[in-house]
Amino acid sequence: MIELANIDKHYTLADTTFTVLQSLNLSVTQGERVAIVGPSGSGKSTLLLILTGLEDATHGTVSIAGQTLNTLSADVRADMRREQIGIVFQSFHLIPTLTARENVALPLEISGHAQSRQRAVELLDRVGLSERKDHYPAQLSGGEQQRVAMARALVHEPALVVADEPTGNLDEATGEAVVQLLFDLNQDSGTTLILVTHDPELASRCDRTLRLHDGQLNQVTP
Repeated sequence: MIELANIDKHYTLADTTFTVLQSLNLSVTQGERVAIVGPSGSGKSTLLLILTGLEDATHGTVSIAGQTLNTLSADVRADMRREQIGIVFQSFHLIPTLTARENVALPLEISGHAQSRQRAVELLDRVGLSERKDHYPAQLSGGEQQRVAMARALVHEPALVVADEPTGNLDEATGEAVVQLLFDLNQDSGTTLILVTHDPELASRCDRTLRLHDGQLNQVTP
């Protein structure tokens, strides 16, 4: 499903080069649930950007479902993300002029899905926001916006879900509902999950946990 080979990522600032990822390798099979942990600033979010083709590695290759992202145009990468990948980052990227329902329905409407609005309402209900469906992002709390972003990421039943701290802004009960939605999708549809988290309980529910340290991923022993 996913292959990252010999990934390096360097940034240059004021003539100084910073190494974020170095000779990093990752292999994830279809349907696997992988947690990625590590200290703040270790490069976890950068890794997710590279994995989803939103940012290029300095060196190395990224392949998803047999397609090497490095060789694809920006438009083709965008089509792949819209059709196959659900992404939830800490910045929710909700469109402020659209309601919660319209934000969630947007990926399906772009694809011409006939039941986009109905499907959006179903997902909002599953994250406990059906009564807030006609509210705009500015009228929602941070936790509510996070749940809208989660619903949008899952509305098209993607083959791969990538989430950066999916329970970070949620209370315990709501966080559990969101996590259950992720794992239900994994069980029912074979969706692959890659979750960056500081929550040891969430990590323990995954098939394996990898720690990002000094630019490389290492297996965490239970």
